[in-house]
Amino acid sequence: MASMSPNTNLFAAIDMGTNSFKLLLIRADPTTGRFLTIDRLKHPLIHPLSAATTAASLHQFKQIIDSKHIPPSNYRIVATSAIRESPDQALLLDHLHETLGFQIKVLSGQEEALLIYRGIRQFYPVNDKVVLVIDIGGGSTEFVIAKSDCVYFSTSLKLGHVTLTQRFGGGSGYDDVDSLRKFVREVVSGSGVVEIVRKYGFDVVIGSSGTIKAIEKAVVCRYGCEVSNAFAEFDEFRREWRFSKEELRGVVGSLVCGEVEGVRDLFFKRRSGFIVAGAVLLEEIFGLLGIEEMEVSGYALGEGVVAEMLSEVFDGYDLNANVRWRSVMQLATRFNNKKSMKCAALCAAIAKEIFEGLKKLTEAGNASLNEKDLEYLEAACLLHTVGLFTGKKGYHKRSYQIIMNGDQLHGYNTEEIKLIALLARHHRKKFPKRGHSSLEAFTNEAREKFRVLCIIIRLSALITEYMPVNSEDIELSHCYDGLKLEIRNQPLQSADIIDIKVQIKKELEHFKLVLKQKLTVEVLTNTSEPLG
Repeated sequence: MASMSPNTNLFAAIDMGTNSFKLLLIRADPTTGRFLTIDRLKHPLIHPLSAATTAASLHQFKQIIDSKHIPPSNYRIVATSAIRESPDQALLLDHLHETLGFQIKVLSGQEEALLIYRGIRQFYPVNDKVVLVIDIGGGSTEFVIAKSDCVYFSTSLKLGHVTLTQRFGGGSGYDDVDSLRKFVREVVSGSGVVEIVRKYGFDVVIGSSGTIKAIEKAVVCRYGCEVSNAFAEFDEFRREWRFSKEELRGVVGSLVCGEVEGVRDLFFKRRSGFIVAGAVLLEEIFGLLGIEEMEVSGYALGEGVVAEMLSEVFDGYDLNANVRWRSVMQLATRFNNKKSMKCAALCAAIAKEIFEGLKKLTEAGNASLNEKDLEYLEAACLLHTVGLFTGKKGYHKRSYQIIMNGDQLHGYNTEEIKLIALLARHHRKKFPKRGHSSLEAFTNEAREKFRVLCIIIRLSALITEYMPVNSEDIELSHCYDGLKLEIRNQPLQSADIIDIKVQIKKELEHFKLVLKQKLTVEVLTNTSEPLG
């Protein structure tokens, strides 16, 4: 059997941290300067680390990279504080190279800080502002002061939520919080960071890492509320990833006093054992540096590693150019949890395959599809699940409201935002008729395009929901009586196929009505069977 060709648009980054190893998988589009996260995986670590346990933790990541046919030039493994400080670093790296073939780059504290800043810049459009970046990891905390491509200062301090917990205790107690605070103040003050921050100043403070995101989640969920009413007072249309000094103080107070142990474990899960140290550390940093408010980034080191690779692989690749795409990703990441974000990204990838197939094989009725239409479609796919943030019932309507009322999509005009919102709104339930009231402001051409794009997102969402599929397994082609959508490599049983038939039948009728062509969907399993 011939070997599969390398998948040159897929990239992977592995971050070997103190508390866990993380794998980030992305799909890049070199023509538009965009990348889309398609999966994230995390392996918690068992301490103390050994060569055998480290290799075992990385083995699954290697299997995934190999299964995706990602070439060596398109993945990179970096190690941070735990490996950086290990006396057995050389032996460990040699063992991993011999057993897995991995070349691992051990980052200096400054290199780690700079890559975190580069990753954050893919999430926040901060080119015209002086930015103070703070990233709390398991073994260290990184600081960066920068404006656009000019980095004024970066450093790494040996203050991490894991190492502080190991030194001062953890669990529900923390009897020695005063000693923890004193130690943090001594390290930060002795590093010179306070004076340097005063020298350069800052316009905005951005935090990254799981610890800071967990604190933001506690603030958003009105920490201390009853779990069932966690979102009762929340403005679902305007979630902002930020928290104030006072809100942080409230979270720290509740954590240190152990007032809400059950809710703490629910919100922070595995991280709950370390969250006290991380929250106290951040509160002391706020006080020492005069921080009143922090914005929270969904991107960090992994995205910085990917950005560095893309700039090396694709000549002239500019990840900072596309403000529109970044704002879509920022909104999607704010409201989608890991599961729904993965689903949304897969939906976007499938929709792109169908869109490009239609564009190639047909004029799509009276609507000639172009690259901007694909951009609207992908944006809608990434945002169609944001309404799930507050529950499943009627979530498509909430997705529409969040997109329309959040004022968070930058670079789009009012009509474009409405188009994206309506696609998210109509990805399920009733298919909109040509004269639907929501389309009144659109031209006849725009209405026709909308209905074509609506069919694509509805098909993509159904496929994503009912089948374990990769975008590489999707292909649209001509057949004897119209078009055929082929879905390969599906481990489905006859009962599953019957269920999918029922769900997809109406969408195929809509396809024929709007595009004046028959579409057959064929799932290739051990007993391949057409769906319509």
